[in-house]
Amino acid sequence: MIPRQPITLLTASLVALLLAVVSFIAMAAEPASPTIRVVRVADVINPVVADFITAQLKAANEAEERAFLLELDTPGGLDTAMRTIIQSILASKVPVIVYVYPSGARAASAGALITLAADFAVMAPGTNLGAAHPVAIAPGGGEKDETMMAKVVNDAVAYARSIAQQRGRNVEWAERIVRESISTPASEALELKVIDLIAADEAALIEGLDGRRYLREGKTLTLETAGTVLLYAEMTWRQRILTVLSNPNVAYLLLMLGILGIFFEISQPGVILPGAIGAIALLLAFYAFQTLPVNYAGVLLILLSIVLFVLEIKVVSFGMLTVGGIIAMLLGSLMLFESPAPYLRLSRVVIFATVSVCAVFFSLVLWFVVRTQRTRYVSGLEGMVGERGVADTDIHPEGRVFVHGEYWDAFSAEPINKGERIEVVRVVENLKVEVKKVEGRHQESGFKDQEKPEA
Repeated sequence: MIPRQPITLLTASLVALLLAVVSFIAMAAEPASPTIRVVRVADVINPVVADFITAQLKAANEAEERAFLLELDTPGGLDTAMRTIIQSILASKVPVIVYVYPSGARAASAGALITLAADFAVMAPGTNLGAAHPVAIAPGGGEKDETMMAKVVNDAVAYARSIAQQRGRNVEWAERIVRESISTPASEALELKVIDLIAADEAALIEGLDGRRYLREGKTLTLETAGTVLLYAEMTWRQRILTVLSNPNVAYLLLMLGILGIFFEISQPGVILPGAIGAIALLLAFYAFQTLPVNYAGVLLILLSIVLFVLEIKVVSFGMLTVGGIIAMLLGSLMLFESPAPYLRLSRVVIFATVSVCAVFFSLVLWFVVRTQRTRYVSGLEGMVGERGVADTDIHPEGRVFVHGEYWDAFSAEPINKGERIEVVRVVENLKVEVKKVEGRHQESGFKDQEKPEA
């Protein structure tokens, strides 16, 4: 008789496996929930941020996602980076939502125009929008004249008005934020028809925008946000590093680190590591300078300070060149980045701390170098000068002396009797030394009497 229990277990296992396969197929057949790609920006609008936003917006279009959400909190940024972002927004097939978030955030300057360019502009309570007057940044840190500045302002006004008109927003308000630098809170912006909605959080934003209409290629479409899933995008490690490098304080520290590394490598050839680190730091600083209002006079003053520090080694100035180098470095640091925008200026604390550290470093290095150069020779023929010994014969004017454990032919301008103590004045050709008589048995600093060994 065949037992029935193994057959029952086998049947149960097959049924469980079949149910798992059916469940998997059913889950795979279910349509995925629609997604909204979310990018959070709480930084200055710079080329790195612009590349990140445009890349994510392109990915959202390729994936045909329901919408693209840009959560913004920025003091402004560069005009070129702003225009790159706005061009991507205006060319997007996916509807773009710009959300000034969280409470206490702002979308100033470049951020205000980016908000105007969105299909849907939303602000959180306690946020503000505006202050888009262009900042003059002339090459080399110089100031633009009034005519050029008027052209820049008029161009910015026309750009803001065209964006507002295209999105059906308040055109007069768009002009005022450029000409008058006004800034508007969320409640007032809604009344002025600058934004479409005030939402306290993302859930309120999704609920408030559901069913709203927007234009695409002359057609009126409806935004459906119900049941969507937020897909958050993050910067890569490379983008994060480049964003940090665009900070003026970081760029300045890299410049100083590069200068210190190169100076140390020049003063101590062959160490290699300081020179390599200095070269890398300088290259990174030059990359950061591409996005910052660099004043070339400030850079030249900093380089002049290094030249003065090096000259201190060659020229006896009693510390005046070092003082001049410190002053040149301080003035160059203060002039390095000139911009009315706070986010494009150097911190005074960073400047004074860095200059102090560099001044101490260079002063110590120069002190050690000068001390080494002035140190008396202790070996070779030069080391013989100043050594003391005993006259082995009468010297009048020539004879022989015992110095440094050796017998030397010697001559002197004064008569010296055998057994008297002598001091080497100089070493001449044929290893002959000039000596002079030393009175008494006292020893002077830096010299040591040489006793003649007993026969």
